[in-house]
Amino acid sequence: MTFASRIIFFLICFSLIVGTLLYGTVHQPTISFFYIQVGLMLVLWAYDAFRGGELRLSRHLLQIPLYATAIYGFIQTIPFGTAQEMAGLSGIPITISYAPFETQLTSMHFLALGLFFSITVAHINTAARIERIVNVVAIFGFAFAFFAILQSFLSPGKVYGIYERFGAAPFGSFVSRHNFAAFINMVIALPLGLLFAGSVKRDKKLLYITAVALMGVSLVLSGSRGGLVAFLAEILLLVFLTTRTKGPRNIAIRSALAIALLAAIVGGTFFIGGDSTLTRVAETDVSKDVTADRVHIWRITLNVISGNLPFGSGLGAFGQAYTRFDNFTGLSRVEQAHNDYLQVLADMGLVGLLIGALFLYLLYLSARRGLEVKNSFRHAVAIGAIAGIFAVLVHSLSTSCCTRLRLRCCSYC
Repeated sequence: MTFASRIIFFLICFSLIVGTLLYGTVHQPTISFFYIQVGLMLVLWAYDAFRGGELRLSRHLLQIPLYATAIYGFIQTIPFGTAQEMAGLSGIPITISYAPFETQLTSMHFLALGLFFSITVAHINTAARIERIVNVVAIFGFAFAFFAILQSFLSPGKVYGIYERFGAAPFGSFVSRHNFAAFINMVIALPLGLLFAGSVKRDKKLLYITAVALMGVSLVLSGSRGGLVAFLAEILLLVFLTTRTKGPRNIAIRSALAIALLAAIVGGTFFIGGDSTLTRVAETDVSKDVTADRVHIWRITLNVISGNLPFGSGLGAFGQAYTRFDNFTGLSRVEQAHNDYLQVLADMGLVGLLIGALFLYLLYLSARRGLEVKNSFRHAVAIGAIAGIFAVLVHSLSTSCCTRLRLRCCSYC
C-alpha cells in the first residue's frame, strides 16, 4: 500500500469518529469540515493514481443510486419557465423543486457522499484493512456508548454539557435520540456478527460481549422505541443468518446467546438506574407536539406525494412542500416525514421510487455475495454489516436515519 493510500484509510476512520462526535455532521460548519475531508481524499486519490500510473476504482454498483440521486436533484432545480407576477415580483423561475436552493444543497450532500463512498469501497479492499476498520468501529462504539451513558446522567438535556436545543431530546453527541439509536444499531452489528458467527477468539469473547452489552444499554437508555424495535429485528436476522444451514442444536445455541445478550442489556439498564427509560419504552406514544405526531405527519405526507407526482416536490424541500397541505395552524414547522420511504416518494416522486428500488435490489445482491464469501472472518463481517443495514431499514419506517453510516455498512459487505 502506498503512503497516500494509507492516509486515505486514516481519513476514512477519522471521518467515522469525528463526524459522529461533531453532532453527527448535521450543522453547516461540520458539513463543511466533511467536505474538506472528502476534497483532501480526492487529491490524495488523484496523486496516488498519478504516481502509480493506475487509478484505484471499485465496481461496487451501490455507487449508482447515490450519483443518480444527486443528478436528479440538480435536474429538479432547472428552470422551465417563469411564474406570473405576484405581489410586485416577476421573473420568478418555475422549477420542479419547491425550494431550489435546498435541493441544490442536498444534491451536493449526495454528491459528496457518493465520492466518499467510492473512495471508501476502493480503499477498504484487503483483509487487513477490513479487520482494522471493524476494530475501529467496535472500539469507538464501546467508548461512545460509555460517554453517552455518562452524559445521560450528568447532563441529560445538553450535548457535551454546553449545547442545548429547545424541544429536542439529545443523546450522546446527537441532537435526536433516534439518530443515536440508528447509529448504535449499525455500530453494534459488526461485533454481534462476529459473535454469532463464532469468529471471535476465546480470549477476546468477554471483551466483545462487554462492548455489545454496553452499546445495548446505551441504546435502551436513549429511549428510542424505533431503535429498540430495529435492534430486536437485527438480533432475529442474526439468528436466522447464522443458523439457516445448521441443525437444531446450533439454533438453540444462537437463540440462547441472543436471549442472554438481551437479558444482560436489560439487567445492565436496571443496574445503572435506567428503569424509568424502560417504563417509557413500554408506554403508548401519544404526542401533543405536531412535529413528533407521526400519524398526522404521514397522513399529510401522503397528500404531498399524491400532489407532486410524478417528479416529486424537490430533494430536501419537504419542509416547504409540507406547508401547502398541512391542515394545522402552521406554527410548528415539520422538516422530515419521519419515514425515509415516504420522504423519498415526497421528494423525488416516481423517479425516487425507481432509484430506491434499485438501491434495495443492489443492496440485496451485495449482501448475497457477502454471505457467499468462504473466509470465515469476512463472512462474519458481512453478516454483521447486513444485520446493521437491516436494522436501519426497519428504523427508517419511523424516523429519518443517518445515510453516511448506512453507506459505510454497505461497503463492509
